[in-house]
Amino acid sequence: SYQGCHSGIKTKILHLMVRGSGVRDIAEIERVSIGKVLRTLSQSKYQLRAQQSHYETLEVDEFWTFVGHKQNKQWLIYAYHRETGEIVAYVWGNRDLATAKRLKLKLKQLGVSYTCISSDHWDSFVTTFKECKQLIGKFFTVGIEGNNCRLRHR
Repeated sequence: SYQGCHSGIKTKILHLMVRGSGVRDIAEIERVSIGKVLRTLSQSKYQLRAQQSHYETLEVDEFWTFVGHKQNKQWLIYAYHRETGEIVAYVWGNRDLATAKRLKLKLKQLGVSYTCISSDHWDSFVTTFKECKQLIGKFFTVGIEGNNCRLRHR
């Protein structure tokens, strides 16, 4: 029978999402509608908090995905800490300098400092993080590229 009105279901939905379950999987496991899962996520007051205040090295990269249909391409720009597997900060937007600068601002708003930024050769990252030490090239972004692969194949 339908479980969407039972107490505790919102907590279960959020817990499953944090643990990496997809929207359809959560709906099936908890016997609720996909709409209930999406409403619970959109109404959540969860705020991303960094696990540390200072990171020696953060990897930054862009990741595209389709939402709804192939004409609706969306870009996720995020900072990743390889040693812990933590996504430290993220922003959605266009693949441009303004979005890269929003990521840097988000890191600052979260109170995150870093010694070094690793990125690919994308000019927007090079420009945005020019004040700090940069490691540029695919060799330095192995961790975040692996995370991109995991995200894409979930």
